[in-house]
Amino acid sequence: MANNDKDPADRQLEDYKKTVQSVGVLRTGNGAPVDDITNTLQAGPGGPLLLQDFTYLDSIAHFDRERIPERVVHAKGGSAQGYFEVTHDISQYCKASVFSSIGKQTSVAVRFSTVGGESGSADTVRDPRGFACKFYTDDGIWDLVGNNTPVFFIRDPVLFPSFIHTQKRNPTTHLKDPNMFWDFLTLRPESMHQVMILFSDRGIPDGYRHMNGYGSHTFKMVNANNTAVYVKFHFKTDQGIKNLDVKVARDLAADDPDYSNRDLYNHIANGDFPSWTLYIQVMTFEQAATCSFNPFDITKVWSHTDYPLIQVGKLVLNRNPTNYFAEVEQIAFSPAHLVPGIEPSPDKLLQGRLFSYSDTHRHRLGANYLQLPINCPYQSKVTNYQRDGPQAFDNQGSAPNYYPNSFSGPEQQPHAYLSPYPVSGDVDKYDLSNDDNYSQAGQLYRKVMSKAEQKRLAENLADNVKNAADFIQEKAVFHFTQIDQELGDNVKDLLKRAKYIKANL
Repeated sequence: MANNDKDPADRQLEDYKKTVQSVGVLRTGNGAPVDDITNTLQAGPGGPLLLQDFTYLDSIAHFDRERIPERVVHAKGGSAQGYFEVTHDISQYCKASVFSSIGKQTSVAVRFSTVGGESGSADTVRDPRGFACKFYTDDGIWDLVGNNTPVFFIRDPVLFPSFIHTQKRNPTTHLKDPNMFWDFLTLRPESMHQVMILFSDRGIPDGYRHMNGYGSHTFKMVNANNTAVYVKFHFKTDQGIKNLDVKVARDLAADDPDYSNRDLYNHIANGDFPSWTLYIQVMTFEQAATCSFNPFDITKVWSHTDYPLIQVGKLVLNRNPTNYFAEVEQIAFSPAHLVPGIEPSPDKLLQGRLFSYSDTHRHRLGANYLQLPINCPYQSKVTNYQRDGPQAFDNQGSAPNYYPNSFSGPEQQPHAYLSPYPVSGDVDKYDLSNDDNYSQAGQLYRKVMSKAEQKRLAENLADNVKNAADFIQEKAVFHFTQIDQELGDNVKDLLKRAKYIKANL
């Protein structure tokens, strides 16, 4: 095969050699030249190696520490960089500098991922896809950390550890367990809306370029007059939605488990830059107060008829990472990374994520993870009173490390305050598990899915739940029937057929 016939990903090292003839002298971590990297220092040809062989110790000690902890969720992913350009004026809603003028461009880094699998898992499994976008704005980092679905499985963050445990491996068998998976979902019926999407055609996107991205949560936007509204964010793929057939996805999992990462890398390397159009939905505080459902419930969507999409700008990815570890493995997103003009809402799951994401990064990457180049808010110099800790390579020089002070330390910025909003009610733990878990899922089934899509949904559900215990299958059918009688009946019939086939094998 001629070199030009190879994919960019396959010829990466050959292309590198063409552009870089030599990088010079081989050196240890402290910069000393290395005379021999293929033989250790030892006492005689057959003798033991010596502890004084710093070249070996430097190499092996670093190797022993090369792997940082894997992400608990979203472990397998790919990334690219590019820019966001404002195409429509939304200053009436938002004062954030990233949206300040039509034509303004802001550098971005985006990471796509599967959710439940480990770092070496296949890209083409049935799983939600992470869609996280880091904006390097004039006012600091803004992270919009969402998925390729507009809803999620749970609405209360206290359930998140248990939910993720059921998506991972049984602690005894170390295998994926259909009883764990479906037992949790059928005990938490608010998950049904997301289950419908997960087991629909969109449950296996054809790579990352052909799927939408959603902020999923409700956020606040505040304009220059400090008037606030609630918003949802939508990235619509300009490449069009494409999904993989179940059999094709299974074949790719065996033949090319890195299909989505390879597809993204090669298209960008070939100059075919993927893009998404950003829209927002807007809900006033008055509309939120009279909304027929809880607008901060992440298991619900907002009607596009009542809250139409408003175009904002274009996201373009035109640059592949040059170092996967530095730019993808160490990139760290957090919903708490907000900028003036974009604020949290009372969304319970969002409130929980505001803490947990940054806390995870401090464990995985260290207290100074925001000083890593890929996470650094380089458009706005960081000046504060935080100091020291592992890898504090920007320790802010001779500036004072306490406040208040009389020695030119950084000052507070009143204009950056969070806008107020009213709250009321007794401090208590409220059970919202029965808060209409089926209506929107039913509308998705009846009004959005074609007959062919409905048929494939039932087949996908039955094919997965058939491996769970009989009583869990019955609970699942009950919930599917609450969504739509036809759906429940079809899944029930398919499960009966699967049991008959199994009994007669």
